[in-house]
Amino acid sequence: MATQSHVDEALWDEFHRVVNMTSRELAEWLRVRSAGTDSEQLPDQAGTRTGQHVLEILGKRRTDLTADDERVMRKVVDKVHAERRDDLEPTAGQENWRHRLMTIGHDPLKGVR
Repeated sequence: MATQSHVDEALWDEFHRVVNMTSRELAEWLRVRSAGTDSEQLPDQAGTRTGQHVLEILGKRRTDLTADDERVMRKVVDKVHAERRDDLEPTAGQENWRHRLMTIGHDPLKGVR
């Protein structure tokens, strides 16, 4: 029996448009971001819970997504749109703003995919 995806094509496409970092770039960023002077998290636990979830979603096919994946995808799309212009053209801004968006897979200095 085939599973029904919770994610429609429009959300799938928009998520992959706003998440303009590759899974490798995001994983590396989450590790760098989590590294502290005294300790470092395990690589598969580095970063925020949302950042880790985005990384998991990037490794899935649309048909394998869950309702929780859909919730995170909508959250990421809404967050990026709330903080960026609609055209998502590469833009410089405050470093902490860029880094915050990068934890969910969006680098404001990169063009969209």
